[in-house]
Amino acid sequence: MKKIALTNSQYIMKKGKILRTRQLTDFEKLFEISLEGGERLDHEPGQFIMLSVCGAGEIPISVSSSPSNISSSFEVCVRAVGKVTNALHKLEAGDEIGIRGPFGKGFPIRIFEGNDLLMVAGGLGIAPLRSLIKYVFDNRRDFGKVHILLGCKSPADILFLDEIEEWNQRMDVYYECTVDRAVPEWQGQVGRITTLIPGVHLEPERTFAVVVGPPVMYKFVIKELLAKNIPGRQIMVSFERHMKCGMGKCGHCQIQHVYACQDGPVFNYDEIKYLKESY
Repeated sequence: MKKIALTNSQYIMKKGKILRTRQLTDFEKLFEISLEGGERLDHEPGQFIMLSVCGAGEIPISVSSSPSNISSSFEVCVRAVGKVTNALHKLEAGDEIGIRGPFGKGFPIRIFEGNDLLMVAGGLGIAPLRSLIKYVFDNRRDFGKVHILLGCKSPADILFLDEIEEWNQRMDVYYECTVDRAVPEWQGQVGRITTLIPGVHLEPERTFAVVVGPPVMYKFVIKELLAKNIPGRQIMVSFERHMKCGMGKCGHCQIQHVYACQDGPVFNYDEIKYLKESY
């Protein structure tokens, strides 16, 4: 009988080691991870991995670091909301985890090159979008104007504050943030993220919009983007579906004939606008 090599199979779990952690908010933590033997993850912005904690289970997590990072390590930002994520938050540098992937279709960065970008993130959506933002900054000459809009529930929920301050200081980036609930010391915008879009000056024919966040915001954000005359094929969305296998086998992420884990999680609006319950 012919033997089948499973060394590079997506069914095989690779050993990962936590190099360091950083608490970002009360519920979110950033993990820097390396694969056994110094292997690179080799991901695209927008892709995700399946991360397992021994005795707790396996979960899908978007990669937050840029693929142009010269280090062999990568980063994920995890919110403690369930059994696996809470178990992961208890781990420390030196602890081992399991990694499968990367999976899915990421952002079409080659198509983005030479065009302007409008990136819209809601809450934890900034975590997967951070991978694209860092890649764009690493290759800044390949892209036109860059607009970053961020919406959060409150100032305490804003992730990557140190990096955001750098974005705000850059002359080649337009950055704006709004919160639903302000505190006395907050000096920024207050309101839904959709209130930021009309004020962005752009050339719709050469602008690609990227939207990442909770599904409830997609309908309203896309409506505003279409009102700015951005073509539907140039509006990219990333779905937060409950992936269980990453390979289109279990059906948990299925939307009619589409499997978010394989056909996505990144889609353009024209691909999904007729799908029921997609956003």
